[in-house]
Amino acid sequence: MFHPLPLFVGLRYVRARTNKFFVSFITWASLLGVCVGVAALIVILSVMNGLENELRDSLVALSAHARVVARVSDADSQPVHPSDAEWDNVQRIVRSSEGVVAVARYVEIQGLAVRTPEMLPILLRGVDSKAESTVTDVAQAIVRGKLSDLTSGSDRVMVSSVIAERLGLDAGDSLTLLVPSVSAEGAPSPKLRELTVAGIFEVGRSEQGALILANIDDVRGLAPAGGAGEGLRIRFRDALSAPALAAQLRPKLPNDFELFDWTQDNANYFRAVKIEKTMMSLILMMIVAVAAFNIVAMLVMVVTDKRTDIAILRTFGASPQRVMGVFITQGLVIGWLGVALGLMVGLGVALNIDTLVPFLEQTFHFQIFDSDVYDMPTIPSDVRWPNVVIISVSALLLTGFATIYPAIRASRTAPAEALRYE
Repeated sequence: MFHPLPLFVGLRYVRARTNKFFVSFITWASLLGVCVGVAALIVILSVMNGLENELRDSLVALSAHARVVARVSDADSQPVHPSDAEWDNVQRIVRSSEGVVAVARYVEIQGLAVRTPEMLPILLRGVDSKAESTVTDVAQAIVRGKLSDLTSGSDRVMVSSVIAERLGLDAGDSLTLLVPSVSAEGAPSPKLRELTVAGIFEVGRSEQGALILANIDDVRGLAPAGGAGEGLRIRFRDALSAPALAAQLRPKLPNDFELFDWTQDNANYFRAVKIEKTMMSLILMMIVAVAAFNIVAMLVMVVTDKRTDIAILRTFGASPQRVMGVFITQGLVIGWLGVALGLMVGLGVALNIDTLVPFLEQTFHFQIFDSDVYDMPTIPSDVRWPNVVIISVSALLLTGFATIYPAIRASRTAPAEALRYE
């Protein structure tokens, strides 16, 4: 059976048992290094993808996929205050746009929640209790009370679990709200309102912890003149398609309005996650790079050890290119076998991390992932196949490049010099 000479001899060198312990040790170290590097990259990136998904879900849960607000005037840096008719017109435009599932009005003001002796800065959001559950997942986050309790004129509010814990509140308790305001003469004239806690909702992020929900009409009555932030909250058919759908919707809006999707509102979070993923990838890829250097060292020693074999091959007419192919084959088999083992180990761990982590925690009696700190019951994992392909190709290229220098060195071996003392 015909075998290409470089492939045949290279595979024989891989299978042969060398009497050089150090060469054999570096060979195994190189293979294991590539395996560990590839596996670690797949597992870490899968976990970070899972954390990114959890972050996205928590960001969208109590906000919305997009929001329409009044444009800020360039002259005095103050927002334009559209009329109700203009808001209704914008709402009709948004509702008729592609991909829009629901639209709801909202009003927001800043204030202080007071319950002696504590005082907390809060964001008071006025919502339509009937429409709010169609644009956000706040109904699923409620642990006490009902969203329908926020009726107009009742002065009832729903507070986040963070505020409830800080101020010692429960359903039925009273809460004083202080809203900063300025009188017509320019003097401070804060508004005070006694509110009743109708319910509590759970929040997964500290930034959402300062949120209090109330009826939209009650918040309008509390808002200082021109001090309320009004807008529309939009829910698209899919959170991931929100940026593209929002881009299609923006040109349809009147000039006095602008639209922001959830990726723009939370750009800093996702930019930080992207930087962390990039840095982790580079750091972990260094493991594969070290293994590639080990392959270089191992092949250089093999070339030195096989000088006689190389000289004999050259004497029988093997070209320098064929000699190069022998050692490139040997290095690629070792490197690519390490990549294949790393893929199997990494995917095995990443796809079964929800089973492996509890097993390790119970076996070794330590906690890998503290749910109280990370606000998640388990370590999330999301294997994205494009990431797996990029990791595999990068590792294969690194190990491939590692074979070039030793192979060139082998091809330059002079047969007469190598056989002089044999």
